[in-house]
Amino acid sequence: MSRTSPQSICIMRLSAIGDVCHAAAMITRITRAWPECKITWVIGKIEYQLVQGMPHVEFIVCDKKHPQAKAQLKSALQGREFDVLLMMQVALRANWLSTVVKAKKRIGFDWARAKEGHWLFTNRRIAATQHTHVLDGFMQFADAIGVPSQPLAWDIPIQASDRQWAYDQAQAFGPFVIIAPAASKAERNWTASGYAEVMQRLIKTGITPVLCGGPGPVDAQISADITASISAQDQWTNLVGQTSLKQMLALMSHAQCVVAPDTGPAHMATTVGTPVVGLYAHSNPLRTGPYLSLDHTISVYDEAIEQQFKRPWHKLPWGTRAKGKDLMHGIDVEKVWMTMSQIIEQQSTSVKA
Repeated sequence: MSRTSPQSICIMRLSAIGDVCHAAAMITRITRAWPECKITWVIGKIEYQLVQGMPHVEFIVCDKKHPQAKAQLKSALQGREFDVLLMMQVALRANWLSTVVKAKKRIGFDWARAKEGHWLFTNRRIAATQHTHVLDGFMQFADAIGVPSQPLAWDIPIQASDRQWAYDQAQAFGPFVIIAPAASKAERNWTASGYAEVMQRLIKTGITPVLCGGPGPVDAQISADITASISAQDQWTNLVGQTSLKQMLALMSHAQCVVAPDTGPAHMATTVGTPVVGLYAHSNPLRTGPYLSLDHTISVYDEAIEQQFKRPWHKLPWGTRAKGKDLMHGIDVEKVWMTMSQIIEQQSTSVKA
């Protein structure tokens, strides 16, 4: 560590899974450059299950919905003061919780990205930029405190038991593709018929489709809708609601690719280097898409924005969302299948080589 580098840093990023994946890359950059720096990450209880065990990181799990969340966080931080607080979430609840964190420097987003009174809780700001991916925006926090550049990496550990479980599953599946069909909001999901068609084509080509997702009702409903039209005798597996986040992450590392809408699993797959076919309509994939697979994204966002605002997205505020419950219906099965097939072929060629 240099003499000018901070000795202690607090990170405020409670949610969600995708954003936590991006934050983990930024934190990995810090810990690799400054392993002696004490990092404390205030994080949500579900998100913690994914990144638990990251080296050189102390976690304080905060249930932001608990009525005593602020008091509990204050108690956990009693008597502590940090050199720097990185305020990496603009939501009002996160801003409010940050008031119990004592820090000399409180670095937040620039004026354009600061929302819900975010600027009131900070005394420094990262540089203003245009058309920046969320991960690159998070990396600006590392820039702001002088962290040397590092190769992009995610030091998210996976326990040996979870790796063994994933290996055993992968051996049983043979070549397989993970479909993570559910976003946090149902309108961001592709059609059940589209997913079912892709699964049936995979089955015909000898590749096992594996459904993955969380235990929530949106995940359960769309997985039921998808599998309703697929024969139980065919080779496919439904693991929705049946894996931990670490198990899902380990399994993704063996998949030929992951197919997903704008949802956390797409970014989880990115952390283990698995190609992602991202399906987008409501948000700009250049901002929120799977960082290492932007070329594989199937998006109707541009068209939706043009139709709704009569202007292209680059002439609107960055992050402008398209609205409509049926926008994802515009994604074409043939385009999805063509992109998947190209990735699968590339994966097969690289294995043979």
